[in-house]
Order: sequence, then structure tokens, then C-alpha cells
Amino acid sequence: MNFKRGYYNEDPEINLIPLIDVLLVILIFLMVTTTYARYSELKINLPTATGEASPKKPQTIEVAVDALGHYQVNEKNVAASTEALSAAMAAIAQGDGDLVVVINADSKATHQSVINIMEAARRSGLVRITFATQSAGK
Repeated sequence: MNFKRGYYNEDPEINLIPLIDVLLVILIFLMVTTTYARYSELKINLPTATGEASPKKPQTIEVAVDALGHYQVNEKNVAASTEALSAAMAAIAQGDGDLVVVINADSKATHQSVINIMEAARRSGLVRITFATQSAGK
């Protein structure tokens, strides 16, 4: 007797065509949106000069700050305010804007103390600022 009338065994199958279509769309999308970076190198031959370095060093204003926030301008103690620093630098510069301000900051000095020196230099009309560093000893 056939009790399974109208019932037939259908094997489940995975249709791969929609999966391939989706993968191709993703691949096309990635290919279109990818930017290709080209690293080009310029071969530059720099000119050489036979002249010697200028023996004249620019005039500088040495500003030092220690870890506790004490300031010195050309080895003279100055009050710890932007106004006092600006007045001391302006007195040394006497209107000469070509002076270079050299900031000697302790490695433990706060960031704000260095910013105060830069602000005081700006107020004094000094725009050339550099930082003094030392090489690490062995």
C-alpha cells in the first residue's frame, strides 16, 4: 500500500544564481568606489652653492622658564605674567622686530608657561620664535 500518495521526496537545493549576482554587485561597487593612490616620486637635483655661511648670527632674546614657572629674560628675573614678559621683551627689542626669541623651557615646565612667552612675544611685535633644545647624552 502506498500511504504517501501525493507526497514526493524533493531534495532541498541551494540556488547559487542570486548569490553570485549579489557578490558581483558588491564586487562592482567596491571596484567603482576604490581610490587608487599613485605614489609618484620627483627626482630633484638640488643646486649647490660654494658660498660660506654667514658668520653674523641674528640677535636674540633669551627667555627661560623653569619647572616652577619662574621666568628670566636675558638672565634677568621677570614677574610671572604676560604683561611683565611683554614689557621686558619690548624694552630689549626697542622696536626692532627682527630679533629672534629663543625659548629655553624646562622639560617639566607647563605648556601654559610656554604659551605665555609666545603671547608676550606677539604683544611685543616679535614674530620670530624658536625653541632651544639639547641632544640626549649617552
